[in-house]
Amino acid sequence: MPALRALRRGFPGYEIVLAAPGELEPVVAMTGAVDRLLPAAAPGREVPRSLDWTGPLPDVAVDLHGNGPPSHRLLQALRPRQLLAFAHPETPEVDGPPWYAREHERDRWCRLLRSYGIDADPHDVYLPRPQTASPAPGAAVLHPGAGSPARCWPVERHAAVATELRARGMRVVVTGGAGEGDLVARLAKEAGLDDADVFGGGLPFGRLAALVADAQVVISGDTGIAHLAVAYATRSVTLFGPVPPSLWGPPDSPRHRALWYGPEGDPHGRRPDPALLRITPGDVLRAVDELPGIRHP
Repeated sequence: MPALRALRRGFPGYEIVLAAPGELEPVVAMTGAVDRLLPAAAPGREVPRSLDWTGPLPDVAVDLHGNGPPSHRLLQALRPRQLLAFAHPETPEVDGPPWYAREHERDRWCRLLRSYGIDADPHDVYLPRPQTASPAPGAAVLHPGAGSPARCWPVERHAAVATELRARGMRVVVTGGAGEGDLVARLAKEAGLDDADVFGGGLPFGRLAALVADAQVVISGDTGIAHLAVAYATRSVTLFGPVPPSLWGPPDSPRHRALWYGPEGDPHGRRPDPALLRITPGDVLRAVDELPGIRHP
């Protein structure tokens, strides 16, 4: 989001088109930085082989995907007048800045744009509050799912946290994305949650955004809902396993706690990462207690 907003400011009057998976359209719309989404995806989050681009030659193409030649060549095929991208030895014609592997994602993309003279602020991450009403204002939101099993903290540990927070008088709700219905149902059963506190199967983005924006705290793994909590300045506790928060974690703020013990592991592993398993329910509850303004009725 900081990079997209920087492009909006840096190219006033231009149409800004983002090539990204079509299901991200409601998320993209809320940034206010993009005019149109061009659906683009490939299996396994790979770089697509081509883009369904039918417009005129782009004035500027920006590679915000990674440092691999496939994304460079995908954009080069559009024959833009200028390509902004990191340098890579396999595409020597791209005269960009060097890629640093150990760099936080927000800092990385802002540095790319600054190297081309475009002012970009990595702290420009906040979204305006959604107009939709929250289905559970003031609740603690637990989100047990993630993009891979390596980043999924065990359900029974989530349930232990939920049970304790409820014992303290806090309303607890659980969310899950499409395909995570069984995971959400298991957590709800172990924690004894009512049906009204279970939001499985993927809430429409507007309702999910409202739920997060008006939550008392969001507890999740290293996944999308944690970034949404940052965008709405909602208190959060994020559990990191194979990937350290120095690469993907929240900004330095007392409203956000990132738990990580290391060492790094495989983010695409088929079972919870050993580093993630070092985090206990007690660690999470202590992190919640350390957040400013937490209310226990």
